[in-house]
Amino acid sequence: MNLLNAGEYIENFLKIRDKSGKIVPLKLNPPQQRLYSTIREQWKARKPVRIIILKARQMGFSTLTEAIIFWYTVTSEQSESLIVAHQEESTGNLFRMSKRFLDELPGPLKPMTRASNGQELNFDRPSQSRSQKKGLGSRIRCATAGGRGIGRSYTLSCLHLSEFAFWPGDKQETLTGLMQAVPDKAGTIVIMESTANGYDAFKDIWDRAVERQRTGEDGFIPVFFPWYEMPEYEREVPPGFRRTPEEAQLAEAYGLSDRQLSWRRWCIENNCNGDLNLFKQEYPATPDEAFIATGACVFDKEAVVLRREQVRKDAWETGEFKVERAGGRIKKWEWQPDERGPIRIRKKPEAGRPYVIGGDTAGEGSDWFVGQVLDNVTGEQVAVLRHQYGEREYAEQMYCLGWYYNEALVGIEINYSTYPQKKLEELGYTRFYVRDRVDSFTGKPMDAFGFQTTAKTRPLAVDGLRDVAAHEIGLITDYETLGEMLTFVYDERRRPQAEEGAHDDCVMALAIAWYIRPQQRMNVEEPEAEGKAKWTADMWDDFWGADEEGQKYLIEKWGEPK
Repeated sequence: MNLLNAGEYIENFLKIRDKSGKIVPLKLNPPQQRLYSTIREQWKARKPVRIIILKARQMGFSTLTEAIIFWYTVTSEQSESLIVAHQEESTGNLFRMSKRFLDELPGPLKPMTRASNGQELNFDRPSQSRSQKKGLGSRIRCATAGGRGIGRSYTLSCLHLSEFAFWPGDKQETLTGLMQAVPDKAGTIVIMESTANGYDAFKDIWDRAVERQRTGEDGFIPVFFPWYEMPEYEREVPPGFRRTPEEAQLAEAYGLSDRQLSWRRWCIENNCNGDLNLFKQEYPATPDEAFIATGACVFDKEAVVLRREQVRKDAWETGEFKVERAGGRIKKWEWQPDERGPIRIRKKPEAGRPYVIGGDTAGEGSDWFVGQVLDNVTGEQVAVLRHQYGEREYAEQMYCLGWYYNEALVGIEINYSTYPQKKLEELGYTRFYVRDRVDSFTGKPMDAFGFQTTAKTRPLAVDGLRDVAAHEIGLITDYETLGEMLTFVYDERRRPQAEEGAHDDCVMALAIAWYIRPQQRMNVEEPEAEGKAKWTADMWDDFWGADEEGQKYLIEKWGEPK
């Protein structure tokens, strides 16, 4: 058996019922060809085929998946294939498709078939047959999601999970049971495909697949198919057609023709009852459009989606800081590139340029430690730290990140824990955001380090970032941060926060960075003449508190003092 021959088998021998009701040969459309190529690549690499498909409606992926499973099952012995749909009607449709493949198959290619109950094709010697010929001992079964223990008693070679986002009950529990039935070895096939259904288990699985692909880990390969890849999705351009400003942006971003835009207008009005958000969910142009937040988004979703598409392929250098410690301090540090590193750098620091870093710490052990770096002259996002560190490691990386960016102004959120802030002070970092607070003993106002999220500061910080997104969204450059912005919504009390199951660490760290900007200068300083630098009092304190080797290091870092 060779999957490299499957496409030829499918297009030469399998037939389908087309939209006009005619029985015709199955010829792969461009999206189907792209999916088939993705499957072949895994097969050629001798890996288990694991694909997760996010798609627009009616692109033919169930048809292709059923065709591959049919080919696999009727050309191999002792193979068990299972097709699971989201509702009974769909289960029946998928079974009839497989049955039609069999019925229309040329006689010499038809395997022996044993009668079976329910929606099952059993390719074995009939029980009453006197033939000495051996049957395949293989079968295809179709089932509906929601049944208890579905697939648990079988060892499966092929598994198709159709419209997974619309499965009833606990989808993740059902999936876990099904996946235990498929051996993790080359030659097995699991294909999960679905249109989106809001922010749910399918979205979580998709996000994990995207992240694993980014870091080079094995697992499900995410494949997205936008509506405009489908050749059928276009219409005649009516007389007097003129693009709206939104359509002009879409045409530029995705290379759309007027015929495609005409179809889009028609589909919104006729198939989606004039609901643009419904169109984007059913016929997305990007994964972001597919997973529409159910709440009222704080930011302009259309603008964020377009911006995210613009930065999707931007090059960032990833890595982390390697540190050497001595006497409770960091003796030496250096930037170390690493493809899987937790820090992403878009622009490296420039001499004399001021920077600010907003930090959001993990809460309840479920979120991420984040640092957002801004160029304080322009406000442009130039670097992002995001990791599930321990607090000490986070403080050390923030220490190095701050010094790396010209002793940036650092403001770390202290509500959940003050440890990272205190650790930065212990390490000898010197430039912090200063807030006002009242001394609990004297009742007098006093300065304190760190950003405190309160009923006053949180809405101000969020509103500030919303204003940036509305008027200067080009300053936001990180794909992941923009993704969080799409699920940052108003709850029933109009309080802005991450939608249930989503994260807002990148959003809040960026909001903090913008909030604290006024405490950092916003101009570029010319470098000191003759290689000498003006040291601050804090720098001198650190210098005199260091040993001889530490003093040499500080001179290398800051330059000879004036």
